Amino acid sequence: MLDARMTRLAEVLVGYSTALKPGEKVLIEAIDVPVEFVCELIRVARAAGADPLVTLKSNRVARALMLHSSETQMNLIADVEAARMKQVQGYIGVRGSSNIAELSDVPAAAHRLYQDTVWRRVHQEIRVPKTRWVVLRWPHPSMAQQANRSTEAFEDFYFNVCTMDYAKMAAAMRPLAERMQKTDRVRIVGPGTELSFSIKGIPAVPCDGKLNIPDGEVFTAPVRESVNGVVQFNARTIYQSVVHDNVRFEFKDGKIVDATSTNTAHLNKVLDSDAGARYIGEFAIGFNPYITEPMLDILFDEKIAGSFHFTPGQAYEEADNGNRSIIHWDCVCLQDEAHGGGEIWFDEMLVRKDGIFMPDDLRALNPENLR
Repeated sequence: MLDARMTRLAEVLVGYSTALKPGEKVLIEAIDVPVEFVCELIRVARAAGADPLVTLKSNRVARALMLHSSETQMNLIADVEAARMKQVQGYIGVRGSSNIAELSDVPAAAHRLYQDTVWRRVHQEIRVPKTRWVVLRWPHPSMAQQANRSTEAFEDFYFNVCTMDYAKMAAAMRPLAERMQKTDRVRIVGPGTELSFSIKGIPAVPCDGKLNIPDGEVFTAPVRESVNGVVQFNARTIYQSVVHDNVRFEFKDGKIVDATSTNTAHLNKVLDSDAGARYIGEFAIGFNPYITEPMLDILFDEKIAGSFHFTPGQAYEEADNGNRSIIHWDCVCLQDEAHGGGEIWFDEMLVRKDGIFMPDDLRALNPENLR
């Protein structure tokens, strides 16, 4: 029997996130996702009058392709997937994984080849700027393990987060986006963190379930060479299937001049991917009230209430500071009292203290008002 929560989630993705219209085409890309949910997405998309295309993928198959990759092969994959992406107006990417470390033994050169061909040509150049897209994880038992919850409890959490009232959140976040748009200097302090930078002239983009599910952030980017100081992240992070803890960056005139973690060698290998990898492409403030602890999944962790994330690598076109890179690595710091606290200041005004928004116009974003 079909779980009614799958239907509700499919309705959110089709009717709200991508807002599909009659006659539009949508690509549904499902990676290690139950076919029941894919079938429900097809039904709901057709009920909206859209024409779905479907691609089923596997992380194990992706690993094999990358392990045995060639430049010719990856460019062929990019040609085929780019031609398909150009035909659609919507994209729904549902990404599951029974093993988050599936790609951990793929050599860095193979990761880079994939990112610089398939990911860049299909996703960075076509999907992100030219479609209405949304991506989300699927709640595999491995995610429940990451979140330190039972499978049943995690599924309840997952569907509550993913089907929350995003329209209410959208209204509450507008004042924050407006404040960020008017701000020049940002200062962030907390345990191990003393960071300053400018966001002057760079758009602030509210994220309310239109691009990611779950959602709950406003992002911008620092003026590229304005970042100075040090930041200590207290959420574990994973990149290229390699887990890092205690990531610490020191900046001078925008560039990461020192980087350490529990896997410093791998961290610096990633940051040496290209000239833009040591500069920041995104700064964002998270406030999803249902997400309170990191679970080593960035689509959840970057939305944690009371968090911010700072991202080495590629800037988004919507909030572009000019930084270009094949990487985009969101690193998260929690600033609520339970995780050590901290402050965010906009032009000498205290905007958030210990994870709680202080100005009256931002209090609607505090957890008790969003739930």
